[in-house]
Amino acid sequence: MPAPIELYYWPTPNGWKITIALEEMGLPYEVRLVNIGRGEQFAPDFLKIAPNNRMPAIIDPEGPDGQPISIFESGAILQYLGRKTGRFYGRNERERVEIEQWLMWQMGGLGPMAGQAHHFLVYAPSMDPPNDIPYAKDRYRNEVNRLYGVLNRRLADRDFVAGDYSIADMAIWPWANGWERQEQDIEQFPHMKAWLARCWERPAVQAGRAVAKEMRANLQDDREAQKILFGQKAR
Repeated sequence: MPAPIELYYWPTPNGWKITIALEEMGLPYEVRLVNIGRGEQFAPDFLKIAPNNRMPAIIDPEGPDGQPISIFESGAILQYLGRKTGRFYGRNERERVEIEQWLMWQMGGLGPMAGQAHHFLVYAPSMDPPNDIPYAKDRYRNEVNRLYGVLNRRLADRDFVAGDYSIADMAIWPWANGWERQEQDIEQFPHMKAWLARCWERPAVQAGRAVAKEMRANLQDDREAQKILFGQKAR
């Protein structure tokens, strides 16, 4: 039995990517909760493995050449786990390139844009004082809508984004599953809707999504967490 991977985690879309991957790949892991609403991402010990003060991060005690390795950034972790296990990351270079395109699409596009949509549509209006900014709300709502159009067209003739189910699906699903909070009409995107359901049918997706679900908080009502998460400055 391999030594468990240490997962530094909080139940957010980026955290779910890694719990889903670990469940799909059958890798043992131990969760180390990093309460981002209480500023634990700034702890010196955590910054040693995640210098960008963001979770998730992992430590694999059985890394390359059997030596421990720490990794931050969810996309890099998914690629590492795919290489480590030889699963969900293509069988040849052509398949890997296809997967990586859609992984980067999520990392550089859907994740940041959906995150900003969440912020300006849900969190900013509830802040003290309220920051209800119509331009920002329209900007990010519309960009998420455009991205879901891209995803919907991609899924018109295939079950998963890069052929077989892969780390690209694991990366995209946690963000796309938040379409309602992003004020999207899922009926506009029937192929995406069917894909969301296909992914959710997988036991590993359900198990990964459930990790520490009881720790999720309502940021609209948590002023202290808002100050920490939305008022960050260099430390």
